[in-house]
Amino acid sequence: MKILFCGLGGIGQRHLRNLRQLLGDELQVHAYRVRGQRIKLRDNLTVDEGADLERDYAIVVHHDLAEALAEKPAAAFICNPNSLHVPVALECVRAGVAVFMEKPLASDLAGIGQLLAEVEQRRLPFHVGYNFRFHPGLQRIKGLLESGFFGRLLSVRSEIGEYLPNWHRYEDYRQMYAARADQGGGVILSQIHEMDLIYWFFGLPRSIVTHGGQLSHLEIDVEDTASSLMRCDGAMGSFPILLHQDYLQRPPVRCFKIVGDAGYAEIDLLANRLRVYGAEGELSEANDFPGFVRNDMFLAQARHFLDCVNGSATPQVSLHDGLQSLRLALAALRSLKEGREVALSEVNVHG
Repeated sequence: MKILFCGLGGIGQRHLRNLRQLLGDELQVHAYRVRGQRIKLRDNLTVDEGADLERDYAIVVHHDLAEALAEKPAAAFICNPNSLHVPVALECVRAGVAVFMEKPLASDLAGIGQLLAEVEQRRLPFHVGYNFRFHPGLQRIKGLLESGFFGRLLSVRSEIGEYLPNWHRYEDYRQMYAARADQGGGVILSQIHEMDLIYWFFGLPRSIVTHGGQLSHLEIDVEDTASSLMRCDGAMGSFPILLHQDYLQRPPVRCFKIVGDAGYAEIDLLANRLRVYGAEGELSEANDFPGFVRNDMFLAQARHFLDCVNGSATPQVSLHDGLQSLRLALAALRSLKEGREVALSEVNVHG
């Protein structure tokens, strides 16, 4: 199977390693490359010294996207900075190529309406890379929500914090996409996984108000701290969601808590620890997911996408789904900029 990569940084290389594991010698790797860095990374994002990315994976390199698409790949993995996602995706879709796009879809809504129309017209598989939907603990929470275990929801809290200079030890954090406004960086977009989980679990909130900004010593031109309060109204009740995101915490933290009038659950996504409590506060379920490692999510996601390409599955995170978390992130950014509560109805695709 011929796969085209557009971006081979840390996440692009992870997808490449996993596809090699799943497809073996059947995988033919092509890459549309701009920077052309040949650093080869391991799963833990350390540099494989003495290795050469292009040589070791037998990558056929293209410096022109049209030339790469002329090779008729079965699918394209779009892993470049999110501000560049949509133009590349449009060319891939117009060439009839299935797309796996890393999150978030983009840094704004420009061109997304056109992309939606092109994907719908061609009925192409298009999957957005929200790998946490493949985490067994979060899948269990989704099942509990669908079963009505929590009763009426009362509150939801989510927190993610990690010191930005520790993300990619192999590069200057100031040059990372996450640190740069011109590449769609900032903590709200870069840590958008939690917003996708909120959408997956509860649907879109009615409104959001966000406080924070560039509050630290980090040499970046984007927000490093954001605390957002969302208002949800739906079949599970009317309740607040509090999401905190930052580039600063050491040690890192990543947790999700759901409180209902009939039950409570909390998951620590770094320790892979789920605890579920009943209406009287009794522990009803505990799971530490023995044997589970972080890359298992990415492998499951890659298998699913290959099934989509082969026509035996439909994307679990469609382009439409990916758009909803982007709308939520853009509403948070608007609230942060304008200092007011923003309704989600204000953030829409036009054309």
